[in-house]
Amino acid sequence: MKIKVGICGYGNLGRGVESGILQNPDIELAAVFTRRKPVESLKINSNVPVIHIDNAAEWVDKIDVMILCGGSANDLPIQCPSLAKMFNTIDSFDTHAKIPEYFKSVDLSAKANNKVSIISIGWDPGLFSIARLYAESVLPEGGTHTFWGPGVSQGHSDAVRRVDGVADAIQYTIPVDEAVLKVKTGEKAEFTTREKHTRVCYVVAKDGADLSKIENEIVEMPHYFDEYNTTVNFISQDELKRDHGALPHGGIVIRAGKTGADSNQVIEFSLKLDSNPEFTASVLIAYARAAYRLASKNDFGAKTIFDIPPILLSRNDRDEVVKNLL
Repeated sequence: MKIKVGICGYGNLGRGVESGILQNPDIELAAVFTRRKPVESLKINSNVPVIHIDNAAEWVDKIDVMILCGGSANDLPIQCPSLAKMFNTIDSFDTHAKIPEYFKSVDLSAKANNKVSIISIGWDPGLFSIARLYAESVLPEGGTHTFWGPGVSQGHSDAVRRVDGVADAIQYTIPVDEAVLKVKTGEKAEFTTREKHTRVCYVVAKDGADLSKIENEIVEMPHYFDEYNTTVNFISQDELKRDHGALPHGGIVIRAGKTGADSNQVIEFSLKLDSNPEFTASVLIAYARAAYRLASKNDFGAKTIFDIPPILLSRNDRDEVVKNLL
């Protein structure tokens, strides 16, 4: 019996989930939910119904897990607590500073309605979070640094597109090479946020928009750009499409520490991604499987990646996983 999932939001991430499901034979796509009017058919699964989000309640008994693919700035804080009343959910909420309050909001809704909601799933927060936990547990004496990019941040790009006067935009996160080198060589170093990364935005403004106002709102945006050296470039829609159509990303978690009297140890976990949304979608799909299994055991409430045993992610049974991967 296949796990039936729904997709809420049909942007880059939603389309990534749609294609990723095809690589998971134990999961099938039941429906896609969107706010768009008119509702359009899907590019890959033309036989899968596309439903307006206002009618989601009609699908309560037809979906095992709803994968939420909206943005962290404005969509998920509203959508997830609401949909967690009806469905088991997975999301990729990535505003790190707001995760604790987001967790509480979702947990309240999920527990009250006997649902499982796994929040902030992706690669950061997500797999990088696990890497940091493992590294700091194994090397208690040391320092951990996370570098993102170079690549396109979906969450930050979405936040820029929500700025009044912006027609379209993309944002690149770029690590500062000098900072990465210091950490990799085991040098003890403390950096400000500004010293570790820069951010570069390419923005298509609406006709008649105040460019200065747009730039100021971007560079001063809390939790997204205010702590970084941020460059805003205004370009045409044609230029954006021509020069910035790909969605690569990646990054590295590094922990340098000591064991014994003076042994230097360095742990690295890195990703290099051709497609940020497709990879994030693949992580969401694996954790959708875990959410389904937790719900079958009545283990309700909000969960983070730290709460999920790895064995719940695999479509293979435990004996096969132990034999082949341990």
